[in-house]
Amino acid sequence: MSVTCQSHDFGKTLLDLIACGWSSNASFNRYSVKNCAKSNLGGSSRSYASRKSVYCRRGITQCRVSSMKTPETMLNESTKGPTSVLDLKNYSRSPISLTKLFEVVADDLETLNQNLRSIVGAENPVLMSAAEQIFAAGGKRMRPALIFLVSRATAQLVGLKEITIRHRRLAEIIEMIHTASLIHDDVLDESDLRRGKETVHQLYGTRVAVLAGDFMFAQSSWYLANLENLEVIKLISQVIKDFASGEIKQASSLFDCDVELEEYLIKSYYKTASLIAASTKGAAIFSGADRSITEKMYEYGKNLGLSFQVVDDILDFTQSAEQLGKPAASDLVKGNLTAPVIFALEKEPKLRDVIESEFSETGSIDEAIELVKSSGGIERAQELAKEKADVAIQNLQCLPPSVFRLALEDMVMYNLERIA
Repeated sequence: MSVTCQSHDFGKTLLDLIACGWSSNASFNRYSVKNCAKSNLGGSSRSYASRKSVYCRRGITQCRVSSMKTPETMLNESTKGPTSVLDLKNYSRSPISLTKLFEVVADDLETLNQNLRSIVGAENPVLMSAAEQIFAAGGKRMRPALIFLVSRATAQLVGLKEITIRHRRLAEIIEMIHTASLIHDDVLDESDLRRGKETVHQLYGTRVAVLAGDFMFAQSSWYLANLENLEVIKLISQVIKDFASGEIKQASSLFDCDVELEEYLIKSYYKTASLIAASTKGAAIFSGADRSITEKMYEYGKNLGLSFQVVDDILDFTQSAEQLGKPAASDLVKGNLTAPVIFALEKEPKLRDVIESEFSETGSIDEAIELVKSSGGIERAQELAKEKADVAIQNLQCLPPSVFRLALEDMVMYNLERIA
C-alpha cells in the first residue's frame, strides 16, 4: 500500500491510527511525503521546505497503548515478559538510513561538528587529537541529533520560530560527555578497538586517555554551568553521577549468575539511557515546553536508551567481530551478564556452571554462547527491546505531526531493524 502525504493533517490521522493500535493485514511501504518538510522553523542555511522527499513512514501494524507508568513499575513489569509490542514481521523491508533520518537536522549537526572542534581544540591540541580519535571513529552523533529533533519538534509546539543557542550548546555538552565516557570506558575495559579503530589509550597511552576524558568532562561542566538553567544543570550533573554508579554496579556483579533483570535494566539506565533521557528532556526544557511534555520527552529518551542497550547486547552474540568493531561476546568474556544471558540462565542450568568457572576450560566461551542461543535468550531479549521501543513510541504522541516527530519515531524503528 503506497500513500503520498499531502498535508500535516492527513499525516496526523495516519500516525494516530498507527500509534493507537490500528492493525491491518496489509503493511505500509515507506512512502514519500511530498512537501511535508515545510516547517515553521526558519533560519537554516538549507531550507527544510526545499527537501523534496523525506522518507518518513513505516509499516507498524501492532502498537500497544497503555497508561503511563513510573520507571519502577516498568522495570518490575519487565520480568513478567512483554505483551503486544511493535511487530517487525510486517515492517517494510526498506531499511532506515540514518543519513535520511537526520537529513532534517543536517545543518545543525554540521554546526555542531565545527563547534566541537573549536571548543575542545582551543585548550589543548594533544587532547583534541585524542578526542578526534573518537569523533572520527564512525560515531553516528545520535545524541545531538536527538536533541536537535526534539528541540525543533517542541519549538514548533510552543511557537518558536528557531531553536536557541542553548539548544545548540546542550547538544555540544552532551556529545562531549558521551565522548569522555567512551574514552574512560575503553580504559576500564582494556579495549583495543572502538568501532574498528584503535582506542585512545592504545594510541596515546592510559595517562593521556584518562586526562582527555577528564578534560572533556570538565569542559562540558563549565559550559553546562554557563547555560544558567538550574533544572538542566541538575539533570545533566546527575548523568555524570549515573555513569560512575553504572560502572560500580557492573564491576560488583561480574560473573554473578544471580543478577536479576531489574538490576540489569537499572545498570543499563545508568550507563546508557540516563544520558539520552537527559538530552531529550533538556531540549524540551529549553524550548519552554510545559512539564507534561518535558516528562514525556524524558520517558521517550529513557526507553529508547534502554532499547538501544538491549539491542547492542543482542548484537554482541549475533554479529561477528568485524561487524561489531570489537571482539564478539566481549561482555560475556569479562563476566558482564546482559539480557540474553540473564534470560538463558532461567532455562539452562549448565550455563551457570560454565560462567561461574569464569571460562577456565578451553572452549567454554563458545559453549556458553551456544547455550545462550539455544535456550531462547536472544529471542526473549528481542522482545524486551521491542517492549521498550513501544513505550518510547507512545511518548511521542504528545508532539504535533512534523518531519521531526517522524524522525524521532524512525529512530526507534532504526534501532529495532538492527535485530530484525
